[in-house]
Amino acid sequence: MAEPITIARPYAEALFKLAEQSAALGPWSQMLASMAQVARHPEVLSLIGDPKVGNAQCASIFLALCGEGLTQEARNFVELLLDNGRLALLPEIAELFEQQKNDLEGVVDADISTAFELDQGQLHSLVAELERRFKRRINAHVRVDQSLIGGVKVVVGDTVIDGSVRGKLAGMSAALLKV
Repeated sequence: MAEPITIARPYAEALFKLAEQSAALGPWSQMLASMAQVARHPEVLSLIGDPKVGNAQCASIFLALCGEGLTQEARNFVELLLDNGRLALLPEIAELFEQQKNDLEGVVDADISTAFELDQGQLHSLVAELERRFKRRINAHVRVDQSLIGGVKVVVGDTVIDGSVRGKLAGMSAALLKV
């Protein structure tokens, strides 16, 4: 069986081309994020997988949950996904769309874990340093992880920068075990 991301890729690519041609990458990004959030909800997932609920009824409920912010093209996209049994893939489609959008715009996502809350100055300085290092704009996603003890851990793509106290202790432990 194919991975969900593999099945979602052609949908994301087609949607990206459509959005790029109509100069609507931003609006599509927002609509996909909204639709993906609705599609992730456990009750919606059970609705999508319920054979007792027809596509028209499922589309009606799903679109109502998404609100008024969807264009007719987005509504048609939801119906297409439903007809093909792929509506549950919306989170993966949205993720792939965002990756393509970020690649086009020269932006990279950075997951930043800190032991303590960063103030705006510290965050701005850290993001500026990451942008200098990676030579791309950084879209920072910050979370507090007290298990780090102190410092910061940054993940950008496949690159991990572990400046946390926990990481340093683990490195020292590994070095001592080699001796």
